[in-house]
Amino acid sequence: MSEIRGDIEEAKINQEQDTMIYPETEMLRKRLEWFQDLKLGVIFHYGLYAEAGIVESWQLSEKDLWAREGREFRKDFKQLQLDYWNLISKFNPTQLNAKKWAEDCKAAGFKYCIFTTKHHDGFNLFNTMTTEYKVGGKLSPFKRDILAEVFDAFREEGLGIGAYYSKADWYSPYYWLDDDTIKGRNASYDTAAHPEIWQKYVAFVHEQIREITHQYGEIDLLWLDGGWCGQGKEDLQMDRLAEIAREKQPELIMVDRMMGGRHENYVTPERKIPSLAEIPTKVWESNIPIGKDWGYVPTDRFKSSQELLDTFVDVVSKGGNLILGVGPTPQGTFTQEETTILSEMGTWVDLYEEGIYHTRAQAKERDNHWKLTFHKDGQTHYAFRSILEDSTGPFRLQEIEATTEDTVFDLATGEVLKVSEDGTLDFSQIHQPAIGSIGLKVIKNK
Repeated sequence: MSEIRGDIEEAKINQEQDTMIYPETEMLRKRLEWFQDLKLGVIFHYGLYAEAGIVESWQLSEKDLWAREGREFRKDFKQLQLDYWNLISKFNPTQLNAKKWAEDCKAAGFKYCIFTTKHHDGFNLFNTMTTEYKVGGKLSPFKRDILAEVFDAFREEGLGIGAYYSKADWYSPYYWLDDDTIKGRNASYDTAAHPEIWQKYVAFVHEQIREITHQYGEIDLLWLDGGWCGQGKEDLQMDRLAEIAREKQPELIMVDRMMGGRHENYVTPERKIPSLAEIPTKVWESNIPIGKDWGYVPTDRFKSSQELLDTFVDVVSKGGNLILGVGPTPQGTFTQEETTILSEMGTWVDLYEEGIYHTRAQAKERDNHWKLTFHKDGQTHYAFRSILEDSTGPFRLQEIEATTEDTVFDLATGEVLKVSEDGTLDFSQIHQPAIGSIGLKVIKNK
């Protein structure tokens, strides 16, 4: 889980709990409690980069050499950009079935969905009126609104709804000027020297946020990516942007990633599980792709279901949520590897979900690799331990913060476990799932 790529932005300020009082502060306190109950989400990166089979939008940025090393879409950079932009005429995911996506994700245990409305390349997967560079537009053979289909399907399955939006737009002539300057992730010109161009870009972003939050039904999360854009020289007037977003979504949670302050309502460590010493004081969510890359790459290497379930339990035991990245194919389907992983995860979650959702954490080091979660009632907690750990012989009740006065259940079977007179339990009593962790439920009787 320690793979680091060149696209990861560092936090602009310490990601500590914001003690300032804003008009939305009380609303967010309640909404973030709701969010922390969900535990597991899915994030979809989807767009022209799936058609190209490359690492999201990043090969377009001439300065981001890491994205092209050894796997260039085209050897000649100018040809690479031209061919990439023209993929809009080929992107035609006729097998996309958002209802099946939603059913499979719900069965896997996901409780919320974040979908890419637009990545840094500027290709829009919703029916924006700000540009024709969109799915369903004049240049696109796919005459459907993917965002509408996904949001409707996931709402129907009862999942929370989130919109990913890149604040940077490399296709916009107000962000990257149409000239020969070498371009990186930032605006390609001095915004202070050309305020009239930058204000056009600000207006463009605000209008797109208005479209997403006003025309696609109820949205729970606005997940703003592009952690180099929004403040300073690239000031997007974030207070006004938030006002626009909450006009129709008064209970919206905003995630202005890596920017800190008022509009980063929770923090999002990327490709990382915080150590005990690193756990944020703000509400947090680890972001980890199921494969190596976020979007579809035909040669991708996928993590095992065991690794992902171990990650999930670790994150929840530390008080975080986990979103897993799924990259649909150019045809609009999940890969076979992703489908298998989701199914295997769902089998484990079905047995152990009581100890996962709606719990809270008391994060600390525990003996013998146990991970604990705690029910809000204060009388019940849960103990998990990966099946990869040695499970021979007995273990002490103290390891799971239980005593001989307490009742210990096997979460998978619901059976009460027999405690020896010396205050130990034997692993042989506990159901061993094929993957994941064993799970126990402890009810405090005193």
